[in-house]
Amino acid sequence: MENRVNHVVGWLQDQVKLSGTKGLIVGLSGGIDSAVVACLIKKAMGDKCMGVILPCKSNEKDKTDALALVDACGIEAVEVELSSTHDILLEGISKALSKSEFDNRLTDANLRARLRMTTIYGIANELNYLVVGTDNAAELLTGYFTKHGDGGVDILPLAHLTKREVFEWASYLGVPQSIIDRKPSAGLWEGQTDEDEMGVTYDEIDDYIEGKPVSEASVAIIEKMHRVSDHKRKMPPVPPKF
Repeated sequence: MENRVNHVVGWLQDQVKLSGTKGLIVGLSGGIDSAVVACLIKKAMGDKCMGVILPCKSNEKDKTDALALVDACGIEAVEVELSSTHDILLEGISKALSKSEFDNRLTDANLRARLRMTTIYGIANELNYLVVGTDNAAELLTGYFTKHGDGGVDILPLAHLTKREVFEWASYLGVPQSIIDRKPSAGLWEGQTDEDEMGVTYDEIDDYIEGKPVSEASVAIIEKMHRVSDHKRKMPPVPPKF
């Protein structure tokens, strides 16, 4: 575990040097993935890193757990409240479409993720920091992230870790138990959990990644998610050169 953590810490340091930037920044959701990333970038960069807490009609526990992580790992953090900005944008979009409300709650949810991305990049630009993503191997396989939202980042240090391994790293790095015990959630709406929304558990996705037996029903869900999210893992398509 120590060797693997040190390998990623060294890689993070290399990315800063290669990019000619000064440090690293991550959004702190109160969840386990961002907590692990915060601990890693703190190890890698010391005082040249930052966490950003971005409430947007969020559960108060998200902020409480994010602050607990800040205390535990000693990372500098700032907060930007986005709820009113989110309201203004939703209202503007509704008026443009002559709608009183949205039929698809993902419109609302994905806008939150993209507002957070824009805010983090605004701070990153001011500090000349790289934006560090929090997606793990299970999320990358299934495309369980918002395109140009939490998927809009510069580097992905957890890309080779299954969700199980993220939990193991969290324990090793001293992430608060309150965060480790939480059900994984993107915080997109009240009561939302990753596994309920996907219809498959992280254990099943991890087993699939590791080549272990998984039920046919779960394999069908995982492979469909991977197929329909293919565009998220690629640059936008262009026509053939003429």
